[in-house]
Amino acid sequence: MADSDDPSRLNATEARGAATPGVVRYVLIASLVLVILGMIGAYLVNQ
Repeated sequence: MADSDDPSRLNATEARGAATPGVVRYVLIASLVLVILGMIGAYLVNQ
């Protein structure tokens, strides 16, 4: 953790409060899959 003498010096993990290993990657992949499924669904409905 950061020194009590200089509280403005934090590394990224300390500033966030915890590590987030790969969470962004999985959220982006899930969002992309949902968008693709939505586009396919919209195409099928409008045929």
